[in-house]
Amino acid sequence: MHIIAKKNRLAVLAFGIVALALILQAPRAASAFAVPERLEYSIWWGIIKAGNSVLEIKQNGDDEMQIVSTTKSSKFLSMFYKVNDRIEVNMEKGTFLPYDYYINLREGKRRKEKKVNFERDQGKIVIDHIDDKNTEEFDVEGNVYDPLSAFYLVRTMDVEVGKSQYIRVFDNGKLYDVEVQVLRKEKLKLPHGTYDTIVIKPVLKSEGIFMRKGDVLIWVTDDENKVPVKVESKVKVGKIHVEISGGDY
Repeated sequence: MHIIAKKNRLAVLAFGIVALALILQAPRAASAFAVPERLEYSIWWGIIKAGNSVLEIKQNGDDEMQIVSTTKSSKFLSMFYKVNDRIEVNMEKGTFLPYDYYINLREGKRRKEKKVNFERDQGKIVIDHIDDKNTEEFDVEGNVYDPLSAFYLVRTMDVEVGKSQYIRVFDNGKLYDVEVQVLRKEKLKLPHGTYDTIVIKPVLKSEGIFMRKGDVLIWVTDDENKVPVKVESKVKVGKIHVEISGGDY
């Protein structure tokens, strides 16, 4: 039972990798995808269905957009390790710069709830830990993104095979310098359809989840929408992959 729980945690982390890994360069004002939009994913550990995730974006006022990400474990794995996670981001329309980033994790007996406030006018980030009622402050200059706002930012960017791009991402109390390598173009056949894709590989310059969990590859559609259709990560206990399964996009 302990082994199954560990494997499920790795599978659920895989979808978080989608958000953190798809980051390329500085912001633009345009959006290449329709709003509202809904993306649905299946999470797999080998041949075992570990869970499902949904990413949604909608307009939240004239100058603001909201992203909501939910992840739930499958019925089978919920018998051993139940997961019910929710993440919300409010961000500036056009630049994708975040105002706040809310996380509510329910994973087995683990409980984590916090809100990250990006106070750019004061040059700092404030984390309110709701679960244990304490606050942290970090001095940060320049444009900094959370994983989800960066994920949507990248979909407006131009990418070129053989060239790397860079961005700063604040996650889990740390500032990461992320390099994204654009590896190749590839036709990808999935149960939900066949896609012309671009394969991307993120590399962290500091210690972080990629350094500990192994290489990550991301397949995004080779069009202006750049929809992430697959994520694959090799870990010590095998291979985790996330595949698009439906939605409105």
